Amino acid sequence: MNKNKSKIELLAPAGTFPSLIAAVENGADAVYLGLKEFSMRAFAGNFSLKELKKAREICNTKGKDGRKVKIYLTLNTIIYDKEIKKIEGIIKKIKKEKLADAIICWDLSIISLCKKYKIPFHISTQASISNKSSAEFYKKFGAERIILARELNLNQIREISKIVQTEVFIHGAMCVSISGRCFISQFLSGKSANRGECLQYCRRTYDVKDEEGNELKLENNRVLSPKDLCTLPLIEKIKKSGACSVKIEGRMRSPEYVSSVVRIYRKALDKKMSKKDIQEGMKELDKVYHRGFSQGFYLQVPSKKDFSSSEHGEQKESKKFVGRIEKYWPKAKAVSLKMFAGSLSMGDEVYIIGKDTGIKRQKVESLEINNKKVQEIKKGDEAGMIVKEKVNKGDEVYIVNKKDGKC
Repeated sequence: MNKNKSKIELLAPAGTFPSLIAAVENGADAVYLGLKEFSMRAFAGNFSLKELKKAREICNTKGKDGRKVKIYLTLNTIIYDKEIKKIEGIIKKIKKEKLADAIICWDLSIISLCKKYKIPFHISTQASISNKSSAEFYKKFGAERIILARELNLNQIREISKIVQTEVFIHGAMCVSISGRCFISQFLSGKSANRGECLQYCRRTYDVKDEEGNELKLENNRVLSPKDLCTLPLIEKIKKSGACSVKIEGRMRSPEYVSSVVRIYRKALDKKMSKKDIQEGMKELDKVYHRGFSQGFYLQVPSKKDFSSSEHGEQKESKKFVGRIEKYWPKAKAVSLKMFAGSLSMGDEVYIIGKDTGIKRQKVESLEINNKKVQEIKKGDEAGMIVKEKVNKGDEVYIVNKKDGKC
């Protein structure tokens, strides 16, 4: 076990098995994930109850530095009467089979069920808890932890943390609405954000016109799209805020996002970051998907500079699917790679992603077709490639691209 391990919990998103493994292997102390329903991220891959058993095994065996990683299950949507019986069955199974360490919720019906079956529960940010009185109420009600509203500064967090365990977001997407309680998607498409089905109309561009057709010229047409939260430059202040857990948003995001963001914040929690460390960390965070960076409400109320003008993200790298692993030879540390798109050349960097593999990144250092070394392979080719870590048949291979072309 790492002797320098921070006492502050690092909590990571897990929307799919590759992201779960990425979080666990890169140093998360806990992960939060959802089922196929009753989760605020309905369009993430999510997990079945049966798959939670496998998730638990991964968390118990693959943790960095010997960690046993905790699982927090999200049941944090609005709940209707007809669903309560089904949810009670889920909670009973979670308790009986020890599939989760706590439930993230805010609906009083689920809180009552957690109390009935003696399962620890954390109050979701959907409850928008932003003062000590509200925090005290939920503490008396039996909440183990409060996930605070995003709309708080460091001083406010510090005060609430004196009376109850608190969890705060440190990285990832921010919603233009109060802690995600928004009705735009419901009004425009019948898909409710409060049921985890948000279609993110806030991320689109808009023209502002009056009833006579006069159009207002905007500096940025993305008037509802905030930048992503990034607190790495002020992580030392957050460490002193009193929060017991810091949370990365991103159950809808890619395994490489989870891998990089968890790795950087793990380092930031376990040591005091120098100016150089922060600069290097920001360069790494800049490679994976983001809409520009903001420090949220931590130091001051966000202004117009905290809104994104990005259409497809501002990340410096992206990935493109090129092929799939057909065979893996562990002794030779080699694979047979079938190419389905594009090309791959010596020196390129690739991601290998799979349900049991998680995500691995490496440089292409050997390519062979019919036992002859080649410099490049293309769509339709099946080639041998040396790999540096264990992978699995069926894993997908992606080439890593920089914004201006291949790496």
